[in-house]
Amino acid sequence: MLETAEVGARVGKKEYEEALPGLRVDLLNAQFEIRNADFPMMIVLSGDDFEGLGEVLNLLHAWMDPRYLDAHVFGVQKDEERGYPRFWRYWQVLPGCGQIGVYAGSFGLGLVADHLTGESDGHEAAQRLEHARRLEQTLVDEGTLLLKLWLHLPATERRKRLKRARKHPETVRLTDRELELYERFDEAEPLIEAFLRKTSTAAAPWILIESSHLRHRNLRVAREVRDALVRRLAEPPAEPPAVTPPDLRAPTAPGMLAALDLDVSLPRDEYRQRLDALQDRLWQLGLRCREQGISSAVVFEGSDAAGKGGVIRRMTQAMDVRDYRVLPVAAPTSEEIAHHYLWRFWRRLPRAGRMLICDRSWYGRVLVERVEGLATPSEWARGYEEINDFEEQLVEHGMPVVKFWLQIDPETQLERFRAREDTPYKKYKLTPEDHRNREKRDAYEVAVEEMVARTSTDLAPWHLVPANDKRHARIQVLETVCEALERVAG
Repeated sequence: MLETAEVGARVGKKEYEEALPGLRVDLLNAQFEIRNADFPMMIVLSGDDFEGLGEVLNLLHAWMDPRYLDAHVFGVQKDEERGYPRFWRYWQVLPGCGQIGVYAGSFGLGLVADHLTGESDGHEAAQRLEHARRLEQTLVDEGTLLLKLWLHLPATERRKRLKRARKHPETVRLTDRELELYERFDEAEPLIEAFLRKTSTAAAPWILIESSHLRHRNLRVAREVRDALVRRLAEPPAEPPAVTPPDLRAPTAPGMLAALDLDVSLPRDEYRQRLDALQDRLWQLGLRCREQGISSAVVFEGSDAAGKGGVIRRMTQAMDVRDYRVLPVAAPTSEEIAHHYLWRFWRRLPRAGRMLICDRSWYGRVLVERVEGLATPSEWARGYEEINDFEEQLVEHGMPVVKFWLQIDPETQLERFRAREDTPYKKYKLTPEDHRNREKRDAYEVAVEEMVARTSTDLAPWHLVPANDKRHARIQVLETVCEALERVAG
């Protein structure tokens, strides 16, 4: 692909000075208009012209209103970033609707550099490349205007810069890693080509810009940014998606939920004995995970009143408060709605050595949003692959993901609702939505069956827990969590 970069025509000073003012006006007008739009824009600046990336980043801030540009430069991972999955740092700074984010470096150059220097092997490089492709597709599917510009230097110009950097290092703003890439470009070029081919898709193509002639490069960049914005802003507003009525069909055949033995129970004496032993085991494992810097995520989904809160309390009673965070997931805020639905979960991932305990989770996209018509069929259908990729990245990083669905029958649920109504300190747990959701139980079970079938993977399997008997459910969950932590912490 690098060979296809347009040879930079020399642009005269007069032509440049005549063209640029009009481009700047267009850019400022488009930047103002996007502030009221229902989509964000991401400008990804990458390439093998390392000096040019910084120059173009500065020019964009000069041409446009810098107050409404959110710029980020990605180099070598910082120490505080290494405790999180690699793509965590990109999710932290994704723009929301109406915002423009500019990202210099991006995951491409880091991937190539790490592979070239031996910091990652071919398998890890392939994984990262696939995660990069999926991330871009995910953002585009959600409506992001993604513009990717690759600044390329011809071999002659690259050799000149390398010679100048060796002779006058004080005049060339290149890092040691960038210098090494120039010196070993013959080795790096096949890796760059593979990256560009794999991540240049119909939805998010790379635009290659020959970067040796500065005025030509600058006009190309300005025009590409302007044209992308103007085209998107000229599109008619999307019709609001029709509310999809919930599918109230019962499963056509008995499924995984129907196969659960909801009558299983545990005597109180045995429960107390096993609970004490498991809580002591969890305490020790929490300390080990902290010492070894192992983070984890425990996800609870289930029927209303299935006992998720009670299970979580038995877990946290056995842990140091420094070692966990409980995340109760409610309706998203206006800021969260302006971003991809996974954004709020990426931002809350635990640092090394801590556990994230989710009361409800990212599975809302394929459960409540599906059944209540809050997501279109295409949106929740994409959710399965997006969630699998998210969890795969967590597990690859060394963060076990332990997922539970707690199931109770309708009679037990109604008994617990009535008990909550009669118990002063439990009344807050009961909402009008709880009773309304009972009417959609069949629709939810259809959604749960598909969710489990499509997101129970070898890396992050679902654990279905019969929860009519709370004691049995608590013991099953604690045993499963302890076993998962022992596999990674020894």
